[in-house]
Amino acid sequence: MIVYLINNTYNSSVAKLNDRSLLPITKSSNLIPHTYITPLLNRHYVKPKLKSQLIKIADDINSENNKHKLSYLDANFPFIDGFPLLPHLSHKDGRKVDLSFYYTKDKEVGNLKPSKSGYGHFVNPTNQEFNQTRECKSNGYWHYDYTKFLTLGSREDLEFDQENTKKLLNKIVEDPLTQKILIEPHLKKRMNLSNNKIRFQGCHAVRHDDHIHHQINE
Repeated sequence: MIVYLINNTYNSSVAKLNDRSLLPITKSSNLIPHTYITPLLNRHYVKPKLKSQLIKIADDINSENNKHKLSYLDANFPFIDGFPLLPHLSHKDGRKVDLSFYYTKDKEVGNLKPSKSGYGHFVNPTNQEFNQTRECKSNGYWHYDYTKFLTLGSREDLEFDQENTKKLLNKIVEDPLTQKILIEPHLKKRMNLSNNKIRFQGCHAVRHDDHIHHQINE
């Protein structure tokens, strides 16, 4: 913990020079890390305006249901623009952050998560929905679902909370600061989301039916 505090103090100073702020890590906030590995590895830095937006959305969500918080996954490093946050392709300018879906167990809502890392546990398309993963892999993008190996452990007893995940997505896209959201096409259709800010990320990236990629304007 001492090492983390020293490291965090140093990186916070570096972040200010690069117009970035660290996201909250305490349970007293309605915006929380999905796993504490994220702040330990300094992957929780964003532009101040993105931080403010996320806190506002998280507070709105919690005011509607105090069992809900907003969980973030990877954001950015505190360093200069262009410094890569591997394995992500675009998390390098402080404007991007990944967010968790909501899940339920026995119809009870909360902050339940099926994957310890936040990645790799997919909300698969049904037989009646378009299978983007199959399409991408058949065209040579073998890496498209490799995050299934990065769960760090997962559970199968949770159900995707379509209602509350849709509410979250609508709150994000309605904010004028939001530039775009990336999720899989079958989820956009399943949740009846029509806003053109919600897009497909392309086969060159990895599948996005385990998290939300959110980014803001410059």
